[in-house]
Amino acid sequence: MPDRAEKCLPPPSEDGVGMHHPLPQPKSGHSVPFRSILFDESETNAGIDEKQAPEFFHDLNLDQIVSSMTAGRDEYNLKPFFYAPLSHVEAVEYRYDVFRDLENRDLFRYIQSFAQEMRAMRSHLGRGDKFYYKRQKQSAFLDAVETYCAAIGALARDLGPKDLRSRGFLAFRQYLTAYAVSQDFASLLAETQKVRTDLSGIRYCLQIVGKRIQVGRYDSETDYGAEVSETFEKFRQGAAKEYRFNFEHGPDMNHVEAAVLDIVARLYPEIFSCLDEYCARHVGFVDRVIATFDREVQFYIACIDSIEPLKQSGLFFCYPTVSDRSKEIDARGMFDLALANKLVREKASVVPNDFYLRDPERILVVSGPNQGGKTTFARAFGQLHYLASISCPVPGSEASLFLVDRLFTHFEREEDIRNQSGKLEDELLRIQQILERATSESILVMNESFLSTTLTDALFLSKQVMQRIIQGRMLCVSVTFLDEVASMSETTVSMVSMVNPKDPARRTFKVVRKPADGLAYAAAIAAKYRLTYHNVEQRIAENAKKRISS
Repeated sequence: MPDRAEKCLPPPSEDGVGMHHPLPQPKSGHSVPFRSILFDESETNAGIDEKQAPEFFHDLNLDQIVSSMTAGRDEYNLKPFFYAPLSHVEAVEYRYDVFRDLENRDLFRYIQSFAQEMRAMRSHLGRGDKFYYKRQKQSAFLDAVETYCAAIGALARDLGPKDLRSRGFLAFRQYLTAYAVSQDFASLLAETQKVRTDLSGIRYCLQIVGKRIQVGRYDSETDYGAEVSETFEKFRQGAAKEYRFNFEHGPDMNHVEAAVLDIVARLYPEIFSCLDEYCARHVGFVDRVIATFDREVQFYIACIDSIEPLKQSGLFFCYPTVSDRSKEIDARGMFDLALANKLVREKASVVPNDFYLRDPERILVVSGPNQGGKTTFARAFGQLHYLASISCPVPGSEASLFLVDRLFTHFEREEDIRNQSGKLEDELLRIQQILERATSESILVMNESFLSTTLTDALFLSKQVMQRIIQGRMLCVSVTFLDEVASMSETTVSMVSMVNPKDPARRTFKVVRKPADGLAYAAAIAAKYRLTYHNVEQRIAENAKKRISS
């Protein structure tokens, strides 16, 4: 009975059997200039894969944010892109313009479809790398090249008529269009189609006698399968109960199938010789720039997919105005992104906040009751500036932010018993190192520093550190229980986390610009320990009743 030949595989490796790596080493296809969809000419992506999470990531919960955004995309190794802040405003705008283009749902869908095809290509190559038999490896390789060629052709057609405005996408479209009509790609496509056509045209016969299988070229032999089916059709009497079992077959060929295919290859030596040469010649068929684009564009997809559920819940995101000159910054409706992810999943509400600084203001001093949202506000401030430095959309309806050179945090640390110094000494050493490394272009986020000492010492140390920050002209947010720090100079601005005026024990999680007076904190503490006027009056009345009854 005639049958069709198996497909075929990747280029032979050094041992002539198959490839050692799931993804071939890419090459550059032609001379049309395009470097990166993430980095413009002012930035370099050299050594990007060696980037590690900055020191402050854990303090600001940015580690949670990045993990959430990159979940399910391990194959792209996206985290290093989130660890590499940009140093030029032009580079920031370069990415934000790409984000604006991707707001077009058609374009977003085209890019997603391309990514799926490239993922399928890598899947074919990965399967081929695991196969044992040469011809099956070649089959997976041919599938991978076909998928790649189809993905390139589809994306080139899809992007052709699109109204693109970003420099990144305009340059990539020009590169892709030139690559799709280049001699290298045209040759790859033509050879792939010819190899597939030749293989699909192979027909052979299997003659099975006992345990022997004879393989030969198909020579117009009669296919008795149709006649057998026709003969038994007359005995059919309605639907019969199905008694057949389905057996699971592994992805690999068995030794009998491999032996049959080897004989078929000897029957058609010219076709399979061309297949061998094809696989060897195109081992690096993936264009280097295309491969880089496929990985880098996932940065945008990851950000968009991550914030979409939050936007659907009613939260706002924006592309901030970013400056490397003006420190007059502001944001409306900002929130802690890591906390928002958690609250939205729990169907709880997110409380946004606003802030602004106008010359000569540089420092936000946040005070108020415990658990009132002060640390959350400080984290959101730091997150906002870091996300802007890597050109992610930021939480809030609008924002004007400063492009910092470095970001520092000074949060309380658990005492390490292995550390010979005390907790206070450790805090002082850390703040000293920060102040030595920081510049006037840096941001410092401090969260209730020097809690481990007395009130008098904490006030003295806080004023000394704040004076250094003022002299350094850096931007800063300081969460503190020391109201005196909020009015040290014209550069400091007091913000207070508020409580419900009718019930001071209830926090509103709103942080507003107002002088620190300690009243909200005192009222909350009094309510906690039942020391408000109403509580005391009630207890006096109760005690009086007890004395009378006794």
